[in-house]
Amino acid sequence: MAARRALKAVLVDLSGTLHIEDAAVPGAQEALKRLRATSVMVRFVTNTTKESKQDLLERLKKLEFDISEDEIFTSLTAARNLVEQKQVRPMLLVDDRALPDFKGIQTSDPNAVVIGLAPEHFHYQILNQAFRLLLDGAPLIAIHKARYYKRKDGLALGPGPFVTALEYATDTKATVVGKPEKTFFLEALRGTGCEPEETVMIGDDCRDDVGGAQNAGMRGILVKTGKYRAADEDKINPAPYLTCESFPHAVDHILQHLL
Repeated sequence: MAARRALKAVLVDLSGTLHIEDAAVPGAQEALKRLRATSVMVRFVTNTTKESKQDLLERLKKLEFDISEDEIFTSLTAARNLVEQKQVRPMLLVDDRALPDFKGIQTSDPNAVVIGLAPEHFHYQILNQAFRLLLDGAPLIAIHKARYYKRKDGLALGPGPFVTALEYATDTKATVVGKPEKTFFLEALRGTGCEPEETVMIGDDCRDDVGGAQNAGMRGILVKTGKYRAADEDKINPAPYLTCESFPHAVDHILQHLL
């Protein structure tokens, strides 16, 4: 295996890694400060489709995380970029709080379907409307295909099962824009001047965070917070570069062994 290059960038997942809904992972704010005190570039990558980037930033500020808007790359941004590139009018199956990130996008008389996490909209009538558009040849754009995510009251279904249902019913394949897609990780690094081989990804999802990052050429650190379940690290090959208790432990490892 080729020698690893010096670490220059750290990508950090948000929900489940730094916070769970309105509660920070213990010690995460202080750990982020310690990471920022080094020479590495820090970026935040998230598949969240439950709220706009602005709402997400407000949530993080309330939790006293020192993060600026231009440091966050979301799957909503990636989806919007693709919609503009394809010049389509999407039916937006996303949470109403995520709609500001699609401001200015034409949605009347839709000829595409964009699907994220939208619990209030995932009912038969709406899904059937999407189904009919897809049968007429509309492309299906999945913001991501996570199986489940962590809420305060426990694990909850992600958009993946609903995307898969539409794929199955229409015999089509969705274009996925969020993690674990290689293009998502490369886009997140764009403008940093850093290469995947110089980057570590920290997240709580073995497939979408760690597996996706490692497939893009990065090292992946899996944390046992958020959606993590026992033996998740055995679900991907190659295994995570490291599995540790939480984000502060991941930062400790980086400071002690990678810098």
